[in-house]
Amino acid sequence: MSRPPYADRAAIAGIGHTEYSKNSGRSELRLACEASRAAIADAGLTPADIDGTVTFTLDTNAENALMNTLGIREVAWMSRTPNGGAGAAATVQHAAAAVHAGLCRNVLVYRAFNERSGNRFGVQDGPLRAPNENWHAPYGLRTPAGLYALWYHRWMLERGMTNADLGHYTVAARAYAATNPHAWFHGRPITHDDHQNSRWIVEPVLRLLDCCQESDGGVALVVTSTERARDLRDGPVARIAAAAQADVFGGVTTTNYYHDDLASFPEAEAVGRKLWAASGLGPSDMQAAMLYENFSPVVFMLLEALGFCGRGESAGFVRDGHLGPGGKLPVNTHGGLLGEGYIHGMNSIVEAVRQIRGTAANPVPNVEHVLVAAGPSGLILGAER
Repeated sequence: MSRPPYADRAAIAGIGHTEYSKNSGRSELRLACEASRAAIADAGLTPADIDGTVTFTLDTNAENALMNTLGIREVAWMSRTPNGGAGAAATVQHAAAAVHAGLCRNVLVYRAFNERSGNRFGVQDGPLRAPNENWHAPYGLRTPAGLYALWYHRWMLERGMTNADLGHYTVAARAYAATNPHAWFHGRPITHDDHQNSRWIVEPVLRLLDCCQESDGGVALVVTSTERARDLRDGPVARIAAAAQADVFGGVTTTNYYHDDLASFPEAEAVGRKLWAASGLGPSDMQAAMLYENFSPVVFMLLEALGFCGRGESAGFVRDGHLGPGGKLPVNTHGGLLGEGYIHGMNSIVEAVRQIRGTAANPVPNVEHVLVAAGPSGLILGAER
């Protein structure tokens, strides 16, 4: 794969977010506007400078409603990406491509919801959301924990892993969250015993402390050209070295029931190949990684799929402390979606930018490149100094 034309030519110039709570007391539109205003101001721009928008197909906030509330005068580019949090990095890919193509200059990327106090993604008691649910819903597989645990269990059995192995990641994530003032679990680290004593959600795979937060909140980014980003702010700029999407035949977003090898993650493997080829970089070039974890097993799966570990080696890699503070590969230094908050992975992109800028609560020294990855999407940010 050749380098995409927008590689290194677009950058994230602004970041913004609300607090991460369990009851925001505000509408989802207001949350989107608060995060967007913060990101636009952080970029050194005004709402009138925004001429493009990207969000998720799942977002309830209409583009024109956000425009009218913020004071955005005219938009030349709008797009939406599928797959929820698994597709978070695709929003940045869309924005970078639009900027490089000259379709717009400054793209606002936003995601906001009241997931805890409003429509809870962790509970499915309404109509089926997609036709493929007809294959498993009649058997009781309706909630995300149940859906994913079936796949995780097969993956873990192939590697001889147990739930106790997952606890080593969760402890590391909560250690980061405990020192991050933005995190829901700020000041509340846990021990491995705490993890093992938390109640089962889906036995024998997922305990309560393996599950991400259900959060109210909003996150926004501003993407522009790298040249313009350098002019807008002092200090390191988070340039977009590569971004990729990959859905594959037989896949259903992030549940693997139909691939030939049920103990693999083909979407993430494809994203990894694309990112490394497009950037000319590899796993050893990453100083930190923000790995999507709606549930803790995904971190182990991504470590193997993206080439940080060989097949079956992720449990030992995590157990040896390589992901935690001072480790070989600091992962989810904000506390992740388990410890900071769950805004469909967008807050992990914010953390990657903060690591590039050196403003993270848990800064990693000498950061040049940070990986952000889910399954069907990923990106690499590089420090433009």
